[in-house]
This record gives sequence, C-alpha cells and structure tokens, in this order.
Amino acid sequence: MSQQVASPVTPTLVADQVYEVLEKAILTGSLQSGSPLRVRGLAAMVGTSVMPVREAIRRLEEAGLATRIPHKGAMVRTFTVTELIHIYDVRTILEVQAATQGAPKITARDLQDMATACSKMQEAVADGRIVDALDLDEEVIGTLYRASGNPVLISTIEQLWLQCRPYKVIGATEALAKNDNTLWTPQPALVQALTDGDTAAATTITADSLASALRRLELRLETQ
Repeated sequence: MSQQVASPVTPTLVADQVYEVLEKAILTGSLQSGSPLRVRGLAAMVGTSVMPVREAIRRLEEAGLATRIPHKGAMVRTFTVTELIHIYDVRTILEVQAATQGAPKITARDLQDMATACSKMQEAVADGRIVDALDLDEEVIGTLYRASGNPVLISTIEQLWLQCRPYKVIGATEALAKNDNTLWTPQPALVQALTDGDTAAATTITADSLASALRRLELRLETQ
C-alpha cells in the first residue's frame, strides 16, 4: 500500500485508536473500496505493533467496513449494486419508522439542537467540507430518531449509516462539483416541519429524502 492514510500514532495507543485511524481513512475515501488491509504495512504506517492492527481490522470486519477474502486477507469492503440497494431499502423501512415514532416526542431542546446542526451543516457545505457536512446531516436526523426512545432501532440505523458512508462521501463530492444542493434541502425542511408541529410532513420528508438518495445511487451505479 503506497498512500499515506493518516498521521502516525504513537506506539502507546491501543487498538481502538488504530481502529479510528483506519475507519476515518475508509470513510473519507483515503482507503478506497477494495484496498488491501495488510497488517504489517498498516502497523508500520501508524507506528504500532501488529497486534493492535489485527484487532482493528477484526473490528472493521464486524462493522461491515472490511471483508476477508480466502487466501488474500482483509480488504476494504466493496458493495455490489444489489447490496447497496438492499441497504437503502432497509434504511427506508427503519428510518421512516424512527421518524414516525420520534416526531411526536420531539422537544424544544431537540429542535434547537437540530437547527444548530443544520446551520453548521450548510456552512460546511459552503466551505466544501463534505465529511463534516455528512456528520452534521446525521446529527440533524439522528436527533429526531433518538426521540423515538428505541435504542435498538437507533443503533441499527447508525450501523447502516456507517456501511454507506464511503458511498455517501463520493456522492456528496460529486453533487458539490455539479452545484447540486438537493442533498442539503431536506434537513431545513424537516426542522421547519417539526417546528410547525407537522409530524406527518416530517415523516414524508424522511421517506422522500431516502427515495431520492436511492435514485441517485442507482443512476450513478448504472452509469458506472
């Protein structure tokens, strides 16, 4: 592996910090889909022994960000078109349910947090900070979903977000290059609907946003 994915970490840091370095590299695209995860090379890169790297790779596999190929070792996960569409199908089912449960329970503090995150998201988009913008997007809708009070539902959704993130980064980067702002319009509309007490509209905005994301994904993959 020739490219540098992050600044070296000190040898005293443990496997969870090695994991964070590798996870960030995958989520930002520094480690692309299909890249091999060679233990010794990564250990030299981040400045640790091989044991923390092996543990970090195992955790990446558990998180769905890496996969192990017989006789080849671990590599960054590559999804087929069908797998990605299935993920978005499940996301739609779960996230619409989370929005339906969360909207009636949203608090004034929740709305304030969502509005703040939404404003910061727009600033990040204007600055071209795609990863920050995606983090803030998840903060906006995550606040709504957490209001549902169902931690199992939320943890499952967050796991799907993690698996989708490399593809979301690519899609958002392409949208920015084309001056396509449609990725960033549902969030303020969602905040406004909840502020108005229109829970049905909040659920509809959630469903429409996911349907739009799926259409963009299908079009991009078909083009490739």
